[in-house]
Amino acid sequence: SELDGGDIMQSIPSPDDQSRIGDLTPPKPFNLMFETKVGAMDDSSAIAYLRPETAQGIFTNFKNIASTARGFKLPCGIAQIGKAFRNEITPRNFIFRSREFEQMEIEYFISPEDWEEYYQTWINTCFDWLISVCGLRKDLLHFEVHDKLAHYAQACTDITFDFPFGNQELQGIAARGSYDLTCHQSKSGKSLEYRDEQQNIRFIPSVIEPSIGVDRLFLAVLCSAYSTDQVDGETRVALKLHPNLAPVKCAVLPLIKNKPELTELALSLHKKIQQRYHCQYDATGAVGRRYRRQDEIGTPFCITVDFQTLEDQTVTIRDRDSMLQIRIDLDQVTSFLDNIIMDGSSFESWCQHNSPDEVVAKE
Repeated sequence: SELDGGDIMQSIPSPDDQSRIGDLTPPKPFNLMFETKVGAMDDSSAIAYLRPETAQGIFTNFKNIASTARGFKLPCGIAQIGKAFRNEITPRNFIFRSREFEQMEIEYFISPEDWEEYYQTWINTCFDWLISVCGLRKDLLHFEVHDKLAHYAQACTDITFDFPFGNQELQGIAARGSYDLTCHQSKSGKSLEYRDEQQNIRFIPSVIEPSIGVDRLFLAVLCSAYSTDQVDGETRVALKLHPNLAPVKCAVLPLIKNKPELTELALSLHKKIQQRYHCQYDATGAVGRRYRRQDEIGTPFCITVDFQTLEDQTVTIRDRDSMLQIRIDLDQVTSFLDNIIMDGSSFESWCQHNSPDEVVAKE
């Protein structure tokens, strides 16, 4: 049966009642900031705290940047990446929540009346960036709009991600108003106002703050990229990293390693690609097994030098995700990689626009 307010309070164990299971302990002080001491003195004057976020360094330097950066005018963003420290009570879930982490933040300074427009723009921009640049799956991303706001916030939206341990915050976009600059101006006694030369007015800018933890993003990238499928009755494990993020961009594979004419041509191609991208040379084992090894480490493309290469100077390029294979000229390989890695084109769109010599079905 439901309990009324008084019964609920009676059912909660008292901190003083040590005879009951699940007793509450007496209240204890918590400090989520890391305390340290600076200098040789071992007294209260030496106490300092490691920064729990990177943002405040941007606010304290706002005036310096605004007055020295040529052509500075609003809207304008200042970005920073660096270490932050939080004395988390329950660090857990691998690198999702830790006491020392890398944080990326942008403080985007704007006119106060424009905050709603830029707030929505940054929400959309961050969401698109996570998909198009970081390669996260769209179906794993969600929005959470905060109803209860921090004391400094005008609005706040989190982009959340479906981790294996549940849906959790990945990136936050907050409209902080002018709270931070106002506080620094008040405590320092120095004006942090911005002068709009066109309107000839002075005001303290508002700010939109997109913030994300690099460690948390790295974990999301791995979780999103990991996939398994069935190929010829066997389970294939592939790390479908975006080509921008894949540590190895391609692998050059001679069809067999005991034919010098193949290995020499493959090594020459490998050396050429290495001048621009991290590329592996692999001649050990059957080609199918070499494909699997590269799939597991997230290599987007495998380039195979075979006997047809000796005849017409074409190579096979095999796409990791679709497992489709195309034949293109040797002198097209670098431009193919540039088009996909640097220009952001997809394998499918490249094939549509360039008409490769041959398209081979999946393995």
